[in-house]
Amino acid sequence: MTGRRRRTARFHELPKVWLRHQAQNALAALGRLLRTPLPTLMTVAMLGVAIALPGGLFVVTINIKALAVGWEQDAALSAFLKPAVTEADAERLAARLRERTDVAEVGIITRDEALVEFRAYSGLDDVLAGLPENPLPVVLAIASRPTASDAASLERLAAALEALPETDLVRHDADWVHRFQALVELAQRAVTILASVLGFALLLVVGNTIRLEIENRRDEIRIQELVGATNAFIRRPFVYAGIWYGLLGGLVACLLVVAGLLSIQAPVSRVAGLYQAEFPLIGLSLPVLGAMLGGGTLLGYLGSWLAVSWHLRAIKPE
Repeated sequence: MTGRRRRTARFHELPKVWLRHQAQNALAALGRLLRTPLPTLMTVAMLGVAIALPGGLFVVTINIKALAVGWEQDAALSAFLKPAVTEADAERLAARLRERTDVAEVGIITRDEALVEFRAYSGLDDVLAGLPENPLPVVLAIASRPTASDAASLERLAAALEALPETDLVRHDADWVHRFQALVELAQRAVTILASVLGFALLLVVGNTIRLEIENRRDEIRIQELVGATNAFIRRPFVYAGIWYGLLGGLVACLLVVAGLLSIQAPVSRVAGLYQAEFPLIGLSLPVLGAMLGGGTLLGYLGSWLAVSWHLRAIKPE
């Protein structure tokens, strides 16, 4: 009975022993990196820059996409009425449109107001002065409600305006915003491709760094194999070294992205102020932060594991 209790106690202690052994290996690997600060710093800086490039570009695309969404919400529909429609008819049409649940406001641009604005921006005063009458139509400027400012709702509203007998042409001011958003989505795809390429490069960097460390400790590894050490036991310190490289590289990347955002916040605010607007930059969210740290750590682990597994095959006890 006493022997069974001892075996049960030892069985329950196995997780603690395993965790203690893992922690010892992790701290030993970190200490080994700190004993060679210059090579470690160079490798970590290289990893940090490689991780910061796609991470920073992704954050930039998020900010640009948020800006485009704000422009889309502020965009309006312009309904150019037929030449036969009078301003009184336009007033009655505007009153009907204001009753729609997806319309927030309807403004009327009269022919005279449109002519004044056209003269101010076109510079064709001589040509306009020679015309017998004002050729410009009455225009309705229609703003949608915030609950109906998405692309699908605006398209339905535009279709309803085009179906009106008084309407000659409907222009959606957010059309160019949709094209801009398509370019942003293309940029996000490019960032994904860049992240994949740089991720493969990180595997090579970590693998080459671990390979050099394996070569420096070749005799130690052979002795461990001679005394019966398993591949997992030999691999463990090198894998933890790769994990530390990836984690520290991810931290450096986060610092670089945050520093970059802080450096451009003031110029962005000045540009937004010129348009009587505010645009606070979107920083590193928790998912992006986790992706950069976790991605760096995972790549460090994979690079070191592959490098050790490859080189252990070439190191055999004599």
